[in-house]
Amino acid sequence: RRLPPELTMTGSTPFRLPPGIDESIELRADDETLADFLRLRDEFGNVVSMKSPKGRAVYFVNQPEAIRRILVRDHAKYKKGPGFERVKLLLGNGIFVSDGAHWRRARTMAQPGFTRRKLRQLIELINEAVDRRDAAWSAIAAAGGQIDITTEMSDFALELILRAIFGDDYDRRVIADGENPFGFLAEEFSRDINLVVKFRALRTLILDIIAERRAAGAVDGFDFLSVYMSAVDKDGQPFTDRELLDEVMTLIIAGFETSAGTLNWAWYLIATHADVSAAIVDEVQRVIPDQSAADSDQVAALIYLEQVINETMRLYPPGWVFSRRALEDTDIGDFDVAEGTDLYLSPYILHRTEAFWPNPTQFDPDRFSAERFDDDAEAAFIPFSLGPRRCIGEYFAMLEMKIHLARLVPRFEMTAETTETPPLDLGINLRSRGSIMLRPALRVPAG
Repeated sequence: RRLPPELTMTGSTPFRLPPGIDESIELRADDETLADFLRLRDEFGNVVSMKSPKGRAVYFVNQPEAIRRILVRDHAKYKKGPGFERVKLLLGNGIFVSDGAHWRRARTMAQPGFTRRKLRQLIELINEAVDRRDAAWSAIAAAGGQIDITTEMSDFALELILRAIFGDDYDRRVIADGENPFGFLAEEFSRDINLVVKFRALRTLILDIIAERRAAGAVDGFDFLSVYMSAVDKDGQPFTDRELLDEVMTLIIAGFETSAGTLNWAWYLIATHADVSAAIVDEVQRVIPDQSAADSDQVAALIYLEQVINETMRLYPPGWVFSRRALEDTDIGDFDVAEGTDLYLSPYILHRTEAFWPNPTQFDPDRFSAERFDDDAEAAFIPFSLGPRRCIGEYFAMLEMKIHLARLVPRFEMTAETTETPPLDLGINLRSRGSIMLRPALRVPAG
């Protein structure tokens, strides 16, 4: 094989190029890219080289040790790669898309809002949001109706993150007119031609709320916006209004997409696996005798339920593909990486590669039991990424999802309207293509 033109020899040592193809491939978050990566993995192995249409060197990396090297040990040698430009255009330069000193400063300032002690203050909000779903689903079950679980989970997760961010301003300002201006985010907004106009309206609303809080001196509350507004960097400087806006917009999108998508898939998998449903009910009834609420200690004790959520995210990781761009000449173990090379990583493919996960398409929560979840499995499990850029909201998402399922699975037995596996919608986030419909029935209380 010949080397792509931008790859040169390093001194007298041959450049260790991964096997692959010389031709270029257009890479996007879509079905064709997934099919290309799977084909190349099957043909060449777990590290494959190719080129972009502009001639840039590209690697697809599906090897756990190499991925850990990219995201953990050598993270400073990379920046965000292709695919983040459109996100940055819409959300601004928040911690999800920023790099370097800007990212380090923002991450450090935001971190106090995501301590376990701080997030436990949000448990009441989560329980209240679950109560509202319980009441609505009880009425649907009594009427023999169906639940569009995809829409329900988007609405649930979006309302919760907005209340967690804005606190009392959610009722007072966000939905003061009876409509939620953020509601379109729970829809197929990536295809909405009015997207830019809608985002501008949201940014104006957020800036108004920030200005009102500054004028009132009200920046010391439990909600995320209060935490962000009171945060200062090592030089004592707070976020500017523009920085606050970018971080809040990022938190809204990242804070609801992960939970909404995972809960959507979790309900489908639970509805189609009666043994898993029964095991969840049994554990919850032992750990949380009073089903009217759940506290942090009880949530932590729900070991099997956490296995169910982890297995759901193994099969359907919220972000199915992401990228990094090399800032310097480096290597990923067996292969060299030239400065400017784009590296693509796919949690979806990694989590379904049989070399790392036996019977990879089977839904088996016991994979994550203490007896079976060893170091090799942990290395091949990256639903929240790894290293310094690991998702800052991971604990909040797990807390939200565990309370939601712990409270509602024992209340409702769900039946899927079809046994066919829902097709994937491979956008920036991994969604189901179309809504998953479930039919709820109130469970008969034991005894």
